[in-house]
Amino acid sequence: MTSASRPDPDRHPAGPARASRSGRTGRSGARGAAVAPAARDALVSALARRLRGTGPLGALDVLQAAADALLTAVPADIWCAVMLDPATLLDTGGLHEYGFPRSVMPRLFEIEHADQAGVDNIRALAHRATPVSLLSDSMAGRVAESVYYRDVLRPSGLTDELRVLLRDGSRTWGLFVLCRGEGSRPFTPAEVALAATVSAPATTALRRSLLLGGIDRDDVPDAAGLLILDDDQRVRLCTSTAERWLRLVQEAHPAPGHRYPFTLAALTHKVRSVGLGVQVQSRAISRTGHWVTLSAWREKAEGAESEALTYVSLAPSRPGELTAIVLDAYGLTPRERQVAQHVLLGRSTAEVADSLRIGEYTVQDHLRKVFDKAGVRSRREFTGELFQRCYLPRLDDPPLTTDGRMRDDAPDRPA
Repeated sequence: MTSASRPDPDRHPAGPARASRSGRTGRSGARGAAVAPAARDALVSALARRLRGTGPLGALDVLQAAADALLTAVPADIWCAVMLDPATLLDTGGLHEYGFPRSVMPRLFEIEHADQAGVDNIRALAHRATPVSLLSDSMAGRVAESVYYRDVLRPSGLTDELRVLLRDGSRTWGLFVLCRGEGSRPFTPAEVALAATVSAPATTALRRSLLLGGIDRDDVPDAAGLLILDDDQRVRLCTSTAERWLRLVQEAHPAPGHRYPFTLAALTHKVRSVGLGVQVQSRAISRTGHWVTLSAWREKAEGAESEALTYVSLAPSRPGELTAIVLDAYGLTPRERQVAQHVLLGRSTAEVADSLRIGEYTVQDHLRKVFDKAGVRSRREFTGELFQRCYLPRLDDPPLTTDGRMRDDAPDRPA
């Protein structure tokens, strides 16, 4: 029995997709491995079936579907799927039922977001050509020298970790983490290469869910909430509105669960690594489809002996933030995004070409690609799409919510 499969009060038992055991150890040599076409096709086909549906899938549904397909091909003793804010790479939700024990999570967040240490840190992976990494391969077999291994994996009875980024271009939207423990066979080069095939289709589906998912079932207040924590993560104050926003974060956890999501823990560990009064932000999409901005900062009361407290504000994202999120979710290239931003400011093709120092035909070519990705046919439709999503004021009986999603007005809408 592996350490990860022993009863643990801090963690739900590992999921149904488990690694076979041969007792072998050693480096994977994952880089440059070829994927058998039959295995790749089977995985892509399985993922496509799981993502196919009559209606838009929510973000957690996409992560679960991708995880089901991936774990069938590449089993793991423990695993988790995390959504990330592409601007900050902080956690914004995900699936943690079969993830790490809670006892190591504070140190994990310190390494990942505060210290930003480790060869396979999210921020390092985001700049690599490949979307996958295996810790033993990245450490050239000297995994014991990794601070992440010493402080997170080894205390959890784990021997290696495979990461799969959900990334398109320069934007990273999520992360799959698969680990195997003592007594399980190591990840093979073929498995690592196979896992990489999930990245592109899962990223496309996740971005699409952020645009199309989330239908209002009731009114959501626009007020901000406030949470105050000390350095031991004890809550000094949490308003009822803050509690409500935190409950809406899209995270799934082991029974009986815990009070606050890891999204909050990632943010508060990050803000402890910066100076007093420096604000750190991340944005998460809620279970209702609303975007929520979490802003954290630390302050000390007057007096040298006073403790520093962490303040967290939770509020609906502002229109300007939503515009940036929507442009990211369309999957625009950096140049397409520049052109789109000029169009939203009402500039002509000639003005855009002059500002970006490119030809007018090149501007038109970029615009056609922007329109295709946004599902519109003209500047007017594109501007109207962004206006409806981000700027439309609340009406007496609006067909859209304040953040631009369609209301559910179907006759069979549940009471």
